[in-house]
Amino acid sequence: MYKVTGADGIEYGLVSGEKIREWIKEGRVNLDSKVQSDGNVEWKALREYSEFADLRGTAPSPSLPPVLPVANASSRVSRLAIASLVLGILGILTVGITAVFGLVLGIFALVKINSSRGELRGRGIAVAGTIISGFLVLILPAILAAMLLPALGRAKARAQSILCMNNMKQLALGGMMYAGDNKDRFPPGDHWCDLIGKYVGNQNAFRCPAADSSQSCHYAFNEKLSGLEIKIVRSPAQTVLMFETDSGWNLSGGPGLVLNRPRHRDTIGLVFADGHCEMATRGRLRAVRWDP
Repeated sequence: MYKVTGADGIEYGLVSGEKIREWIKEGRVNLDSKVQSDGNVEWKALREYSEFADLRGTAPSPSLPPVLPVANASSRVSRLAIASLVLGILGILTVGITAVFGLVLGIFALVKINSSRGELRGRGIAVAGTIISGFLVLILPAILAAMLLPALGRAKARAQSILCMNNMKQLALGGMMYAGDNKDRFPPGDHWCDLIGKYVGNQNAFRCPAADSSQSCHYAFNEKLSGLEIKIVRSPAQTVLMFETDSGWNLSGGPGLVLNRPRHRDTIGLVFADGHCEMATRGRLRAVRWDP
């Protein structure tokens, strides 16, 4: 009986001589393997035992572990990959300008590395540069746009509302100046635009900036006040004189002409008989007066 040190460096036994011969055939043991016979303390090569002398020159060499691929010592890191990463990081400081070039160089670096047959390294660097640059060039602008567009839309709507209010103030002033020159009477509703035009001066005052710019006028006159003397109006601060409507030069009428869809979020522009202007909500519209 024997103890055997296998090709894997592990000690086996006690095993019989027949088992050792099987292991030799399987390549687990060879003639140089260390063996200790039962009752002895000395380890000797298997070839030194006379009972295995018949195997000398016939035992196969033990199987060797597979050779792992070794990196080519002459391979170098791709400069394009390094440049891509550097430009991508700099894109944080340059608001994405250098990241555009970093994205292009990163893609080229990956192509070069993949086709270099091991002569170029730095795939991880190229991937990192491409991801950082791509984020700054493609994803970050989309995120910022999604955040900024609503704010820009609200700012634009606010600016249009202010311009519309300024227009109505000019129209209100033109109406009052006309009344001052015509025995304190409001202009006739059927040609009020023509009559106050010379007092307004700028024809753009008749157009709301949020409406169709091809239309000539976006305001109407309260027909109940047509040609009426100002002092007859009982509550001028609550009585509508002009209001936002769809296109119509010299258009006059009542609440039926008020816009169904407000142009300024939830408000509609009104000019009152005392000359002041408001952006009125639907609730405010129900409280105003149309009859003098």
